[in-house]
Amino acid sequence: MTPATATWAATIRSGGDQSRPYLVWLHGLLGTGEDWSPILPFFSDWPQVTLDLPGHGGSTSVEVRDFAEASLGLSRTLAALKIRRYVLMGYSLGGRIALYHACRDRGAGLCGLFVEGAHPGLVDRTMREQRLQHDLEWARRFSQRSMAGVLAEWYRQPVFSDLTASQRWQLCARRGNNNGVAVAGMLAATSLARQPNLLPELQTLSLPFGYLCGERDEKFSGLARQERLPFSLVPGTGHNAHRGNPPAFAGLLLPLLAPLIKGTHDA
Repeated sequence: MTPATATWAATIRSGGDQSRPYLVWLHGLLGTGEDWSPILPFFSDWPQVTLDLPGHGGSTSVEVRDFAEASLGLSRTLAALKIRRYVLMGYSLGGRIALYHACRDRGAGLCGLFVEGAHPGLVDRTMREQRLQHDLEWARRFSQRSMAGVLAEWYRQPVFSDLTASQRWQLCARRGNNNGVAVAGMLAATSLARQPNLLPELQTLSLPFGYLCGERDEKFSGLARQERLPFSLVPGTGHNAHRGNPPAFAGLLLPLLAPLIKGTHDA
């Protein structure tokens, strides 16, 4: 495997006002930067880059051991792309990496943080232990069994309960090219159990920060309410809100980005 110091696969999206910070899109587990394709046209006035997380897509050979290495890899990748001012937008696992980066490893260039369905971290020790065993068991399945078989089980978890049979089939087909061993390594390294509880730091974050989740995503909408996060609900969709309702998702995110256009929060 390639060391954590390697840069990640990236696709720069042409166009956009270069005076604005880059929108940096981070996908979730089992995805790639292409997952954001339905959303990107709504942000054509912004410079944009989609990244493939370690263990995924063009970054399949990149391996990280923890959140610190993932955050370092993100920083190195942006530096290699000569992106000096940026806004992070992360979904699920990508959102948790974005949260860690903003709270623990933030450079001067980060201008804003927006996440979708991303957990800020567990507090209870027992819950951490249970989650670690849960994620390690999934990692074992991904590394030892056929991708098709594991995906069929993965998308039957409660967080994906809003999916129809057709949507579940489409996701399994789209994710079938993943490398099971690489996915397992990333899942084990970035288990929620290994993530610090970032909530105290988020509550004092000086950057523009927003939290989006689908209105049918009971787990994360409930979490956002419980922790009093500045959240917006995407109507008519569940956990993967940006794919479930791209126009509504963009309609909620664009106003959150608006203060950055005039440079009021520039680094």
